[in-house]
Amino acid sequence: MRRSDFEAVYRNGLRRSSGQFVAFCRATGGARSRFGISIKKVLGGAVVRNRMRRRIREILRQHSSEIPSGWDIVIHPRRSVARASFAPLAAELMSLLKSLTV
Repeated sequence: MRRSDFEAVYRNGLRRSSGQFVAFCRATGGARSRFGISIKKVLGGAVVRNRMRRRIREILRQHSSEIPSGWDIVIHPRRSVARASFAPLAAELMSLLKSLTV
């Protein structure tokens, strides 16, 4: 996704949050869903931010069949994502994504 895509999602999309994530989504009607991950520098150094990004991408990869197509989704993790266990993190993100796209 490009910067203009992120801005369109922020401007015209829905916003939902959970304990560890804030997610924005906008329906596009495309053949598949697209994801963006935005992590602020205040959450940690590059190593921490990249680890958070890798964990989120892995959750999305493992659960790709459960995610409906035709959405642009931007995910903002909170600081606690860096220390959380993987399984509860995955469950929380997937329930958040399902609530967004329904």
